Amino acid sequence: MSSGLRSFLFFVPLVAFGLWGALYSPPPIEQPSADEDIQLAVLPPLPDWILEPLPNFSHYYDVTEKKAAFFSYLYSRIALVNSRILLERAHLRQLQQQTELDDDDRRWLAAQAERLRVDEEYGRDEMFRLLLRRLDTIPPSLVLAQAANESAWGTSRFAQQGNNLFGQWCFSRGCGLVPLHRPEGATHEVARFRSAYHSVRAYVQNLNRHPGYATFRSLRAEARARGEQPTGIQLAAGLGAYSERGDAYLQEIRSMIRYNNLMWYDQKYRNTIQHRDNIEGLLELITAPEASLQPH
Repeated sequence: MSSGLRSFLFFVPLVAFGLWGALYSPPPIEQPSADEDIQLAVLPPLPDWILEPLPNFSHYYDVTEKKAAFFSYLYSRIALVNSRILLERAHLRQLQQQTELDDDDRRWLAAQAERLRVDEEYGRDEMFRLLLRRLDTIPPSLVLAQAANESAWGTSRFAQQGNNLFGQWCFSRGCGLVPLHRPEGATHEVARFRSAYHSVRAYVQNLNRHPGYATFRSLRAEARARGEQPTGIQLAAGLGAYSERGDAYLQEIRSMIRYNNLMWYDQKYRNTIQHRDNIEGLLELITAPEASLQPH
């Protein structure tokens, strides 16, 4: 490892951003934990614009305008989440190629393994394989479609009062908003997030580490192994645990992607990152103003 890169690497715990739980009934329930998202020090602080309030999309009377505003607001946050993951992924690949790891490298890997639910007892090659499978991005088309579906285009109570666009649950009293029609005896709440950005990041982490989405991760890894960029329509097949509606829900998400031409956002994001497959290029991207992350 170069001395320049080494000087960047240490642990920067970010504020815990949502308990890890599941999404909708019947969810794959697990005990929650308030994990810190272990990042590279090379990642600069999050930009101030991520804290801009979620717009009141119910004020839009023209459906086309409302959809455009929703997609525009959320896309830049998706691009930022994905780009920061790609920077971590680039570092992970660098470590994979090294014959020896120093203490800082091993601590960073251990922290990522804990966060992403990878057993450190696996051998070196298997641990890197599993980390690369879980430390990965989500196609913007899928994020946009699920956010629109789960939050009623950003107008739901959970979206407006808790910045929760995906229905993520939490399980500590006071951690979120109590559903109005929660079954008697149930204790879950719908998590409250600091911003819509943090909701997106929690959603991505849930798909990346929850055992209920192992098929999702396998489909993504298989596409990458074929040299392809996975699409939202492809990966929707791995979200069977997301909703009790099963295949009907998956078909609805695919239909939303097609009807709203959300594949366009996947292509625009691929165009954005195709020349930024290194640390310097990704750093330039994640420090850019919000307007620079918008598709053109």
